[in-house]
Amino acid sequence: MTTVRAAEAAETGATPAWRGAFGRLWSAAVLSSFGDALRTAALPLLAATLTADPLLIASVTACGYLPWLVFGLLGGAVADRVDQRRAMWTVDAVRGLLVGGFAVAVALGHASIALLIALAFALTTLQTLFDNAATALLPALVDRVALGSANARLMTGQRIAGGLLGGPAVPLLLAAGAAAPFAVDAVTFLVAAALVASLRTSAPGRNPRPAGSTLRREIADGLRTLTRDRALRALCAATALCNVGMGALIATLVVLVTGRLHAGPGGYAAATTAYTIGSLAGGAVNRRIVAGLGRIRAVLLAGTVQIAALLVMGSVPSLVALVAALAVFGLMGMVWNVNTTTLMQQRSPADMLGRVSAAFRTLAVAGAPVGALLGGVVATAWGPGTPPLLTAAFFVLSVIALLPARRQHAGVVAPEQQVPPHRTTA
Repeated sequence: MTTVRAAEAAETGATPAWRGAFGRLWSAAVLSSFGDALRTAALPLLAATLTADPLLIASVTACGYLPWLVFGLLGGAVADRVDQRRAMWTVDAVRGLLVGGFAVAVALGHASIALLIALAFALTTLQTLFDNAATALLPALVDRVALGSANARLMTGQRIAGGLLGGPAVPLLLAAGAAAPFAVDAVTFLVAAALVASLRTSAPGRNPRPAGSTLRREIADGLRTLTRDRALRALCAATALCNVGMGALIATLVVLVTGRLHAGPGGYAAATTAYTIGSLAGGAVNRRIVAGLGRIRAVLLAGTVQIAALLVMGSVPSLVALVAALAVFGLMGMVWNVNTTTLMQQRSPADMLGRVSAAFRTLAVAGAPVGALLGGVVATAWGPGTPPLLTAAFFVLSVIALLPARRQHAGVVAPEQQVPPHRTTA
């Protein structure tokens, strides 16, 4: 076993302590995911009661992507300049007040499509700072060797809260009134803000900014750091290609289930639930996969298996086959996400992690709207079974893009670039 493989195998035995800083961060993240799921499900339903124009309804969802393309890089640069803990709880407090005010407007009958679009845009704009700050903060809360396990626990908890609990809770809350999901979401933001504010941690070590340094120059430094690291560059390109395919798959999955398979809403619920359950399983088995293969090869395996699952989705006209394929797809998707995030945290200089994370996220998410349009085009032209095959083609390109990184020492970061190994107090 190589030195890097041995180091990665050793990392799989390290886990973050639930008690203290990580436990509070995990609780805040999971609580926020629950609230996000409520809002994400309730906003389109509310939009449909306000207008019958499909374009206006779709615009509410589209505004959830646009701020990442406009402000994503800026959010990362700001995250590297400020106290990340303070930035996170401040953003959550502001989002809680915004959603709380929106809930009051809905309760009083003052909701409008324009207000929904403005809310979606404002919340995602704030999220660009929050998410980049959270990615940069985690290495300051747990030992470096426990980052993989910490990311797996965070993502698994978020998937449980958002995928298994949040969605089913929406009909129950709507029975109490259209404003109820948004009121609960506002409370989750405020409680999460209090949890993050209670963290006691020193700011990560940062090099002094050069005289005359500007946000534009710091953003460019983050992009250069990402593109100069062969492994991170390959991971970013691969993830961007995957997201083009994912945009096509997500945008047309409901057509595949209800149109080609004639399974109706129940079949669609079964398909999305299978994906969520598979994701939870991926969080559980990720440690063993990394111990045997290393992180880069684990990502390669995930992409390869997902290609096979997509071919089944597109070629086998059976709901049972689709559900099974989505479960496998979700399992390997979690392996992909955990390890790409962990590699980014391990390979990036501590004082540039916010900018590298922002560059990675912005470049990766840019393909999703393009993929959604491509999915609609191919489904219209050749039938609802073709978007999964289109997605498989993009995943093939993604795996090819990863090949140059497979020999990289992905688990090794130069000592001067490592996050200081300090721990926080409870």
